[in-house]
Amino acid sequence: MRDIQKEIQDSLDAVEKEYGVEILLAAEAGSRAWGFASDDSDYDVRFIYVMKPEEYLRIDMVRDVIEYRLDEVLDISGWDIRKVLAALGKGNPNVMEWINSPVIYRKSDKWEQLNALMESYFSRKASIYHYYGTANSTYKGHLCGDTVRYKKYFYALRPLLCCRWIERYDSIPPVLFSELLQLFDGTDEVLDAVLYANIQELLKRKALTGEKEENPHMPVIIDFIREELAGQKRIVSSMEDDRRHDWTELNEAFRKIVRTV
Repeated sequence: MRDIQKEIQDSLDAVEKEYGVEILLAAEAGSRAWGFASDDSDYDVRFIYVMKPEEYLRIDMVRDVIEYRLDEVLDISGWDIRKVLAALGKGNPNVMEWINSPVIYRKSDKWEQLNALMESYFSRKASIYHYYGTANSTYKGHLCGDTVRYKKYFYALRPLLCCRWIERYDSIPPVLFSELLQLFDGTDEVLDAVLYANIQELLKRKALTGEKEENPHMPVIIDFIREELAGQKRIVSSMEDDRRHDWTELNEAFRKIVRTV
């Protein structure tokens, strides 16, 4: 029997040795972080690393992504710290989800100083645009047929509820679907009692089906997704750019991290 946790740790050790980098953070970034994985879901491990100082002073810059392992169970890849900080400066929600993941495989003491930066570079428009785009791509690619893989519903539902969270709280939404759903408990205007009950039923069905199993649509779920996509499209198209364009703190954090390597 495979020891997945050991394989992940061994892979992270191998990355540091093979590439001469230090891993600052490694976290789960897929359905296992979101809380709706199946038994046969893979592990999407994302790590953030820093290179030796001299590598940042080259004319021929080295690649800022390491794609280390991809098989039927493990998907392990990482971004350089400079790429991560630039993404934070643009309000990239993917990076924020890595940082906030409930499943952490490795965290360096050096990483702690960067947590505060995430909140200060949060962007409503960048986040809603990202989550709307994710949900819309899922709908067009996987939810327009006669049958559906239940997991794909969550790939549309979760980002759409993230949009609603941002609209209400003007903050980074939680990573876990269960925590996000607590806001909409069936008494809220976003999820009425019928829709909420259908999502609870969907969670039960998802736990009993395989990743690739095709099933009939759940009308209440798909109708909500369609209506919410139309509404979020109108909202995001009218929003003004609220990204923070002063990257002074990001540059200072980058220099501080690199000096400690």
